[in-house]
Amino acid sequence: MEIQNQSNTKYYNPVGASVAIADTRKFLLNVYNWMALGLGLTALIAFGLARSRVMMDLIIQMPFLLWIIVILQLGIVIGMSAAINKIPSALAIGGFFLYSALTGVTFSTLFLVYTEGSIASTFLVCAAMFASVSVLGYITKMDLSKFGTFLFMGLIGIIIASVVNIFMNSTTLYWIISYAGVLLFVGLTAYDTQKIKQMSEMTDAGSEEGKKAAVFGALTLYLDFINLFLFLLRIMGSRK
Repeated sequence: MEIQNQSNTKYYNPVGASVAIADTRKFLLNVYNWMALGLGLTALIAFGLARSRVMMDLIIQMPFLLWIIVILQLGIVIGMSAAINKIPSALAIGGFFLYSALTGVTFSTLFLVYTEGSIASTFLVCAAMFASVSVLGYITKMDLSKFGTFLFMGLIGIIIASVVNIFMNSTTLYWIISYAGVLLFVGLTAYDTQKIKQMSEMTDAGSEEGKKAAVFGALTLYLDFINLFLFLLRIMGSRK
């Protein structure tokens, strides 16, 4: 912050600057705290349901339930994206945790395909990669916004290729999609981190708008993390 005296000489106000920096850090801390809580809820539910044979048998016998949950998850993300400026922060928080819980239900099926050891080791690798790339996105001076269009096009390409491979069942395309997915979400993690950093510099962390922005930022990074994890698991996971 700058102050100006009668002779129009500008002085730097260290107190104001320190307050702004503290507010930015508070906002970012809120984002990562919400994200960590969401991931913790997902992991807890996924592991708990995997241990519950009753629930797993129900999912196996009624696979359409998973499709209902996936559609509901998609609806939550679209709804929060469209209405984040209109809904109260409490509802945004509730929507985020509901999404995290539903992801835990769908992720419980991973334990039917992959060994627990490979899931745990992949999670640790994913956490290390995500943290490193997120820090890079925070400290880099490069403007990553110019890559936004390419990253979005890459995301659409991955989705289309994945749908096509459901019918083709090509092993080669499977591995191409897997490695491309890792690269894509590494890029999106850095890109989204920089966007959230810029948002933190313009947002009052303690305000209602700041609370909603922090939750939405947490949802964005949460989605980057779980998708990065899924693509890494396709590469590193040991199947049963």
